[in-house]
Amino acid sequence: MSESIRRRMWESMADSPYLMLKLRHADDHAEPMVAQLDKNAEGEFWFFTKRSNRVASGGPAMAQFVSKGHDLFCCISGTLTPEQDPSVIDRYWSNGVEAWYPQGRDDPDLLVMRFELDDAEIWTRDSSFAGLFKLMAGQPIRGGELGEHETISLAGAG
Repeated sequence: MSESIRRRMWESMADSPYLMLKLRHADDHAEPMVAQLDKNAEGEFWFFTKRSNRVASGGPAMAQFVSKGHDLFCCISGTLTPEQDPSVIDRYWSNGVEAWYPQGRDDPDLLVMRFELDDAEIWTRDSSFAGLFKLMAGQPIRGGELGEHETISLAGAG
């Protein structure tokens, strides 16, 4: 099941890369971010942000993701670090990103953070006919009849 649920998570994120992100030990609320995904780097992804952003200091972090169809939910843990490779900016730069930085790629407030992934807890909503019937009838539901739940390692994946 791990490979199936992992693949489903990545496909859902590729379809809609918006998630909520926060530093694990900070009192600040999570904030919406857009993950920059690389299909060949499943152990990490990137965020464009500003040096003044609450996550700019980096460290242990958590991200929460909900798929477009609300059929997959996950909480991802890992470590945020400033990205030092300038080619990452080139790889993910777009008109949408440029709109946030008045001085373009040379904006002194531009910061790219790499999220090095540890693990994810994932829930899916795959309602079988039997599961839905039992839910509506108030009957006991067995594992898997309404979806899956698993914690998977993402460290160094891909």
